[in-house]
Amino acid sequence: MIENNINLFTGIGKRKTSVAKVFLKEGSGILTVNNKSFDDFFSGIKEEQEFIKSPFLLVDLSNQYNIDIKVKGGGISSQLDAIRLAIAKAVCMINSNYRQILNQKLMLRRDSRIKERRKYGLKKARKASQYSKR
Repeated sequence: MIENNINLFTGIGKRKTSVAKVFLKEGSGILTVNNKSFDDFFSGIKEEQEFIKSPFLLVDLSNQYNIDIKVKGGGISSQLDAIRLAIAKAVCMINSNYRQILNQKLMLRRDSRIKERRKYGLKKARKASQYSKR
């Protein structure tokens, strides 16, 4: 077995209940999500591919790295946000100077809003049954 000395950069991003792990390898810009192509995994939202690659576009690294993504949990929107955060963190590992550029555009900020738990005696987290005075 011949071992290649390929630089591998990783990043983890979270949003709501989605968790994304990103692995960047030097290559031609191929995007795979859970061992499928991006178009197969996120069918019907091809426009979002530019949203995911926006950290690369800010630091002029587009089509220099292959992106392998493992994502689970949540819905489509939260998965896309988790992937973008993970990519931004991985790009910061490539060169520490990129951190300042991405931080100015708020790409390294985690959106910590999650669904509030349901409380007993209520129908939802805050929705109560209608109060009747008489």
